[in-house]
Parts: sequence; C-alpha cells; structure tokens
Amino acid sequence: MREFFLQEQVLLRILKKKLNPALYEYAVGELEKFYDKCYREFDIHAVHTDREGQPKLIKYNKFGEEVSEIWVNEGYKKTVADTYNTGIVGYVHKEIPELGQKGNYLYSYAQGYLLSQVEPGFYCPVTLTMAVAYLIEHYADDELKARFLPHVLSTGEVELYEGATFLTERQGGSDVGANEVRAIRESDHFRIYGEKYFASNAGQCGVAAVLARIDGNGPGTKGLSLFLVPWRKENGSLNHIQVRRLKDKLGVRAVPSAEIEFDGAKAYLVGDEKKGFYYMMEALNLSRVCNAIASLGIMKRALKESVEYADWRSAFGNPIIQYPMVQETLATLQARYEVELSALFEAIELFDYVMQNPEMATEEQIALNRLYIALLKARTADEAIAFTHTAIETHGGNGYIEDFVTPRLLRDAQVLTVWEGTANILGLEVLRLIKKYRVDNIFLKQIGGKLEKLSFENGRLAIIQERLTKLKRMLVVLATADEPVLTYHAKRLASEMTDLLLTVHAIERVENDRDEVIAKIFIDHIYVDHGLDQEMLPHKHFFEIVREVKEILYKVNNH
Repeated sequence: MREFFLQEQVLLRILKKKLNPALYEYAVGELEKFYDKCYREFDIHAVHTDREGQPKLIKYNKFGEEVSEIWVNEGYKKTVADTYNTGIVGYVHKEIPELGQKGNYLYSYAQGYLLSQVEPGFYCPVTLTMAVAYLIEHYADDELKARFLPHVLSTGEVELYEGATFLTERQGGSDVGANEVRAIRESDHFRIYGEKYFASNAGQCGVAAVLARIDGNGPGTKGLSLFLVPWRKENGSLNHIQVRRLKDKLGVRAVPSAEIEFDGAKAYLVGDEKKGFYYMMEALNLSRVCNAIASLGIMKRALKESVEYADWRSAFGNPIIQYPMVQETLATLQARYEVELSALFEAIELFDYVMQNPEMATEEQIALNRLYIALLKARTADEAIAFTHTAIETHGGNGYIEDFVTPRLLRDAQVLTVWEGTANILGLEVLRLIKKYRVDNIFLKQIGGKLEKLSFENGRLAIIQERLTKLKRMLVVLATADEPVLTYHAKRLASEMTDLLLTVHAIERVENDRDEVIAKIFIDHIYVDHGLDQEMLPHKHFFEIVREVKEILYKVNNH
C-alpha cells in the first residue's frame, strides 16, 4: 500500500494543514486502506458494472404484478456497503467512535476524491445521500430526524437508507419553477402525484428529497415545498411509486437514473413549506462540490494512467516518457491537477465552515462560498474532459480500446459539465451573486489584497496584475449593461474570475522550488502564448515535477 503515499502526496499535504492532528492521523490510516480497496476491488467492480453489469429494471414479478425493482450486480452492492461503512456520509454528522469527535466535509471529500478515481458513477449516489443527510439534519423536525437520519448516516450499525434528490421534470429541467408535481395534504402527511424525469439512484434509495407544489400554492420556485418520500412502505411494498424506464446513459452507468411516477406516494413536509426551493439549493451547493471532487478524481486517474503508460510504452527505441513533447504534456497536467486540487480544498474549508456554522457565517463568507463553488465546479468539469482526452491521446490507439480505463473515464467525465448546472447556469449564478451580494467587489478585494502581498517572478506576476485590471474593466462595463449583454458575457466573466482565483492560488501555495516551477507552468498554461518556449520548464524539471515517475524509474532500474 506504499502506492497511496506515492500517488497522493498533494492530498496528504493539504489534509495535514487543514485537519486537526487527531483527525489527520485517523484520516491517513483510513484513506490508505480505502485507496487500496478502491484500486484492488472497486475498480474491478466498476469495469464489470460499466460493461456487463449495468442496473436493470424489473418491471413485473412472475405473477405479473408491478414491482418496479432495480437490479444491481453483487460487486456494486459490495462497493456500496464498503464505502458507506467508512463514514463517507455518516462521519460528517456523527462522532467517529475511535476519536470521540465528528469528521468533516474535508475528510469526506478526500474519500470521495479517491472513490472517484475508480468509480465516479457510484459517487453520484454518495453525493445524493450526503445531500439528503444535510437536508434532514438542518431542516427536518425532530420526529423526521429520529425516523430517517440514523439510517441515512448508517455506517453498518442499522439498515442503510441511501438518499436521492428528485428535482427534474420533463417540462422544467433547469427551470425548476416550472415544476408541476403535486402534493395533497392528508392529516399529518402528504400524498405526491406526478412525474420526475431524471431520478438518479431510483430503486436504490431508501428515502428521497422531492420538490413538489402543494395544491393552492403559487407558481414559480416560491410555490415549491420540500418533502421526504420513503421509497417503500413499512411492509416493504412500493410507496405508490412506479419506475417507467431507466435512462440509457453515455457514462456513469453504475447509478440507476430513471423516469418515475408518483401516484399518491406518502410524503412528509420538511421545514417551512414556502422554503422548499431554498433548502434544495443549499443541498445543490453541496452536490456541486461533490461534482468538482469527482472531476478531480477523474483528472488524477487520467494523469496516473498516462504517466504509467508513457513509462511502459517504447517507440523509436526509447520509452515515450523520455520525449520532450510527452514530458511537456504530463508535467503540465501535473501542474493543473495540483493547483486545482489545492484550490478546491481551500474552497471546501470555507464550505465546511459555512455549512457547519450557518448562524456564524458572515454575508461575505456566504457569498464567496457560493462564488468559489460555481467557479470551480465549472472549471474542473471541463478539465476532467480535457484530461481524459489527453490520456487517450497519450495511449494512442490503445486509449480508444475498452481494455483500458481511458474510454470509461471519458464517458464518465462528460456528464460532469451537465450535472448540478451547466457552465451557462453557473455563469448566471455569478450574476445573481453580484446582484445580491456585490460579490464582484468582494472578489476583487480578496484577489487584489493577496496579489499585493505575494512575492514571485516579476514577469508572470505582472501578467496576473494585467488580467485583474482587465476584469475590473469588464465589471465597469457590465455594471450599466442591460440583461442580454450581461447574460451574453456571464461565462466570460466567470472564466476570467476562475483564472485569477487559480493563478493567485498557484503562487500562494509555493513553499519550495518545485512548487515555484509548478506555479510557473500553471500560469503559463492559463495566460502565456510562448511562441518559442525558451524556458522549457516542463521538460527541464520533468522528473522533479512528476514525482511518481522518479519512483517508477527507480524501481525499474533497481529491479
């Protein structure tokens, strides 16, 4: 299991800074075991699930009765049990027995990042369960908490209820305000009627968080309420839910995504009936962080596979890893991965504070939390696709063959730009934050203040200063623009902000000569058009940058 410490030096460095000593020591031991299980067991299960063992809808039993059961293979079931028993969901909300203290989102997302290297499809149900756990703990009444929360947080001591969040309807999509699913009051509960068009983790969830409109409530998102809907009744039969069909998806085939119909499903109102959309949007922010974590997991796996293949593959008399063009590619991927993983965990640290201490978080912290999530979710999703594309190219023809992991990585990565909001939707989120919080001013103050304190190579620092000035000019123009102009430029604005966030962080994290080279390569990737790159940093510092290559070659040379 030396492999964990070799491959995950960046993650361990991050966690050592951000976790208290007791939790860090515990986390390292558990993450090492989980990493080994991911690569030795879950990865094998994932191949089978993707190719031959995809979820299947069993619509009727042998007597012709409607059962709408979802079959999943035994390897997938083992992955489910082993993952939840690590506390990936539970220990965000309850004590770790060995420590006598809770975990946090930093530790949970570290687990999710490792899981996503081998099975990002299953990280979707984990994400949904995390979201449902958050909604129950923060907004449900004591009776609902007592009934559902122990099961959603289960680490093996009681029956596990996986979660699901059902928002999407055929006519709605991102326009959630157009949702039509109805909720009818019936004594101390409600009955839900209508259709959800993209319901992930259908049939596997024990309880779903569902948006529905109580009869008599107004239109739009303000008329939506949040409900907990058990998938089954206490006697084990379906809770008046039918699965119409499973979606035949390009990737993330491990998660069953379905069209479902509620025909009087028993449901329980969560919190204020006028705040259902607000509650779900809070959970959506959590899911967007999960999306970014899944992207980083895929990025890391694509990079790992590329390095190992380049070291193995010989062409024209040498391993291709010795050729400068390949070294430039791999070293640049390494720099992008390191900076973006580090920046994401910086954002997660703020996210953890805001989620765990909502009454103490300042308006500025709330605004920056939402902004960073939107920016990093969009960027990392694009990067996951770019990394897997590059991994396929590094493998040549083999990268296109299903014997290798690269085709599955690309298929799984493609959905991450869509789930939890496309780049367009996230650009509109940035505009909303500017309108509500003046987050642009907060962001400029943060970035400007950091730049004033940073010491770095003058040429590259000047480039970042120029881009900050450019962003300021954009914001001045957009401040008086009408709605079509604002929305037209929303993605451009978000992209400029992301570039600044990441390049400044690349310098902030510098602690040694290697970090400085990483920062220079990253800044050059974002901003610099070299023409002729006379520095050739990715080539000159290649074995210093890609540490695992040094270890691989050391093992080979001393075999």
